[in-house]
Amino acid sequence: MAFLAGVGAAMAAPAPAAVTGSSQWGFSTESSVEIAAGPDAVYALLAQPGRWWEGSHTYSGDAANMTIALHAGGCFCEAIPAKAGPAGTVEHARVVQAMPGQRLRLSGALGPLQGEGAVGTLDFAVTPSAGGAKVVMTYVVGGYIRGGPAAIAPLVDQVLATQLAGLKRAAERPAR
Repeated sequence: MAFLAGVGAAMAAPAPAAVTGSSQWGFSTESSVEIAAGPDAVYALLAQPGRWWEGSHTYSGDAANMTIALHAGGCFCEAIPAKAGPAGTVEHARVVQAMPGQRLRLSGALGPLQGEGAVGTLDFAVTPSAGGAKVVMTYVVGGYIRGGPAAIAPLVDQVLATQLAGLKRAAERPAR
């Protein structure tokens, strides 16, 4: 899985991002972005990660294989088509709160954290702003992480900031 591949490219993401806390028990990150689209449109776009998630940070290599069902219990899932090997699926996270135009909260250990004794909460808070919508994305992770949370937190932060920048790009350009 290439979740952390291309971290250098993620460093150039325009969304302000930061590891906001780190201890032996876990870490938290926060990124925010102003998007020139309304909160309802931005929220609806969250269900289409194929339009904004970087394919290099997927198991299949193609973000078009990812979906998010915008309801409690909904899956942030990825289909893995049969290419050189067998087909499969990945559950990245489960929706625990869905408030159209306002908030999407998911529970799951993303990327390499799935192989650790970790849990995570990914939260997208969408609020109206003068130019459209402001999105604040936080990710709070706790549990046992080999090598320690401090080692992986900056990498996870950079990868998630890249995804948020992708959301902005997708929201501000017409769908094809």
